[in-house]
Amino acid sequence: MKLGSLTGEGQDALVTGFAIDHRKVAPGTIFGAFLGARVNGEDYIADAVRSGAVAVVARREAVVEGAVHIASDNPREAFARLAAAFFAPFPQMSVAVTGTNGKTSTVEMTRQLWRMAGHHAASIGTLGVTTADERVSTGLTTPDIVTFLSNVAGLAREGVSHVAFEASSHGLSQYRTEGLAVRAAAFTNLSRDHLDYHGDMAAYFCAKLRLFADVLDSDGTAVVWADDPHAPRVEELARMRGNRLITVGEHGTTLKLVSRTPTLLGQGLVIEAEGATHKVNLPLIGAYQAANALVAAGLVIASGGNVAATLANLARLQPVRGRLERAVITAAGAPVYVDYAHTPDAVEAAIAALKPHAEGRLILVLGAGGDRDPGKREPMGRAAAAGADVVIVTDDNPRGEDPAAIRREMLKGAPEAQEIGDRRAAIAAAIGTAGAGDIVLLAGKGHEQGQVVGDLVLPFDDVAVARECAA
Repeated sequence: MKLGSLTGEGQDALVTGFAIDHRKVAPGTIFGAFLGARVNGEDYIADAVRSGAVAVVARREAVVEGAVHIASDNPREAFARLAAAFFAPFPQMSVAVTGTNGKTSTVEMTRQLWRMAGHHAASIGTLGVTTADERVSTGLTTPDIVTFLSNVAGLAREGVSHVAFEASSHGLSQYRTEGLAVRAAAFTNLSRDHLDYHGDMAAYFCAKLRLFADVLDSDGTAVVWADDPHAPRVEELARMRGNRLITVGEHGTTLKLVSRTPTLLGQGLVIEAEGATHKVNLPLIGAYQAANALVAAGLVIASGGNVAATLANLARLQPVRGRLERAVITAAGAPVYVDYAHTPDAVEAAIAALKPHAEGRLILVLGAGGDRDPGKREPMGRAAAAGADVVIVTDDNPRGEDPAAIRREMLKGAPEAQEIGDRRAAIAAAIGTAGAGDIVLLAGKGHEQGQVVGDLVLPFDDVAVARECAA
């Protein structure tokens, strides 16, 4: 592809790829030089040009010598648009999900429902790139724009026609989700998270709203979990833009959740849709699992799925890795669940999901990550103490912080909790004390395969450790 075909000007340099890391620049690359929280990409423009960059997308005041300067007041957005034109074509149907919690489960459930309807579908997010037969880890909820667009284009070449992806607040604010024709966008919920990055809840919510204000096609569909307090704002924005609106939940009008009854291994749902009543045996436990499933159904319906068939297929959904995943049943008969809950409301929701199934005690093992919003740690402790019968505060991913200091902040909210810093020892203690009728919940890390301590990533999988401790 020639540079002129991307920029609309008479530049005939051959474009071979895109990069935002100067170390990945090869001859023919277009380099994105952005101002970041820790690194200024403009400092590496000269290095990128020496490595063969034919053009640099940067601010107007940036100094670019030896390559075409594609100047923009918003270089991240400009770079994303150019990269999208280079990597296209993409799957015919793309949908996105944003919200504090539930993104991973919702995109994966959407993929499953599409597959049941006969589509070749994929999901992209925290779990990686997931298709019917493979998973490729990306390590981020929303990968960088080059990885994201090249992955989506690669899926199209493999025959994937439908893709659902997570749109995180970081990804939205950094224009890492641009370029695709997004036909439907979903909002799950909003609660405290990532304030270390966004500063306050207003800025955090605004980042989420970009999905509906800027990314969703002007004639696309907004799918909204209507039971969240922030839902009216999303609905208002959709109406202002003239988008089709699908609302789901107890306050929903498209898919109205009439009742939800916990069962031994799932829950019975009664849903009103299109003037009919639908009864579904959802094989997943917890209110928030029902919420995620209904939002996923809304996305499938928004993309052309039959309402009755889609709701019937909810009964065939499979658990999502690290989301209330049952890891093992101990010798004493206590099930052990692993969940990614790492915000106060997610902890509360996970507890609420399991409580109805516990004949005895709910034993919770919980930690908080380092180098992340410290203000949520005490509220996480409070949520744990308020809902669980036994709380063990342990380490999560301390990263560059003192693990003991993180635990102390959590213990302010749960002063009666046990403190066991070593996560394996904490899991072993929880499993060792669990008896018949008890349930153990290991929260915070979910699907993760490592524990980040300083600059090291140590192998650690809550599911595997639980099975070892229960053996």
